[in-house]
Amino acid sequence: MINLLKKSYVLLCLVMIMVVVTACGSNQANQPSSTNQAEATAISTEAPAENVDLTISAAASLTDALKEIETQFKVIHPNVKLNFNFGASGALQKQIESGAPADLFLSAASKNMKSLVDAKLIAEDSQTNLLSNGLVLVTSKTSKTQLATVNDLLNADVKTIAIGIPESVPAGSYTKEALEQAKLWDSLQTKVVQAKDVRQVLQYVETGNADAGFVYKTDALTSDKVNIVLTVDPATYTPITYPIGIVTATKHLPESKQFYDYLQTAEAMAVFEKFGFSKP
Repeated sequence: MINLLKKSYVLLCLVMIMVVVTACGSNQANQPSSTNQAEATAISTEAPAENVDLTISAAASLTDALKEIETQFKVIHPNVKLNFNFGASGALQKQIESGAPADLFLSAASKNMKSLVDAKLIAEDSQTNLLSNGLVLVTSKTSKTQLATVNDLLNADVKTIAIGIPESVPAGSYTKEALEQAKLWDSLQTKVVQAKDVRQVLQYVETGNADAGFVYKTDALTSDKVNIVLTVDPATYTPITYPIGIVTATKHLPESKQFYDYLQTAEAMAVFEKFGFSKP
């Protein structure tokens, strides 16, 4: 009887030991490895993309197209805020040369981009020709002035002609070239009213402060207050190209490159073409 009790006791002890060992093994199997723990920690503590503000100095004639493209870009890169500085390309160039903050530069003339590349403010391999445009002559829709050729600008009923300042506004420089080719530049000087950028030229014509004005085709298409009375012969002025470049001093190179690349996509180009631009 005593031996039976001893055997029972030993058997009970063995069963209890087996239960404990099994439980410990099961618990260890359920614990993540140190590698898995590290991975889990890395995933849970990964910081969201940092919010970045980009400053884009762009020709005034790009205003409407870039505002629409901004909406598309924001969907893909919600952490990047685009701040546009629109103006005359020459004025924007001088701002960058003076150290004004800018991450990208979109010019309405190759000469402004070339000046910044020559000054090492934009790298040669960080710029490219993005778009092209055309020059047109417009009058107000309420105007009764008849203009069939640029020579008609000499007519007495044309008293004021708006153009961009040739030294700083590419559209003004192209206009001067075309009028010099037609041998009209000197003869029209008493009628010329200069504007700070091409959008101001358009405004002068819309409001009747100028009888006619030279603007880009794309600007004329944005207004329901002007008529395109003639397209200036492209052979009379330097081809209008819009280069884009990343400013060397940018503190946000990855994000600047993202927008630089996006503007060259089919999606962005479709918007530009909707506003009258074309590929170079």
